[in-house]
Amino acid sequence: MQQLNVIGLDQQGAEKLGKKLNKLLASYQIFYMNVRGFHWNIRGERFFELHVKFEETYNDLLLKIDEIAERILTLGQQPQHTYSNYLDNSSVEEAANIHDGRECVESILNSYQSVIRLQREILSAAAEIEDEGTASLMGDYITEQEKTAWMLTSYLK
Repeated sequence: MQQLNVIGLDQQGAEKLGKKLNKLLASYQIFYMNVRGFHWNIRGERFFELHVKFEETYNDLLLKIDEIAERILTLGQQPQHTYSNYLDNSSVEEAANIHDGRECVESILNSYQSVIRLQREILSAAAEIEDEGTASLMGDYITEQEKTAWMLTSYLK
């Protein structure tokens, strides 16, 4: 017999989805810290433009971190909350000591590509258990970030 969680989803499916969302949470946390570091350490002729853009980006990432953690809780799961877990589970690599604007933007683009891939996996997993809440969240993120990836690619050309 199928066990349902508090929001009516298959408990086993929600647990699997919670694990994937925790990987996404870890990835966003590392992504956030990378962009925060870029904001602090950017140098060069594009300083003013990129300093502001990086702040805009990390503020957006911070909102998504909270939404993802709350979605994990809504599914009846526990969000990870230690940096050791984040480092172990992130699909985004740490970026340290990067001061060049172009390198920062390339790192951000790579990070978006990584989280978009993961979000597509989560979108499929959410559809399998009829989890419209998670699917909608992932769909919104993907739509927004695909456009951002295109814009970053255009910036780098």
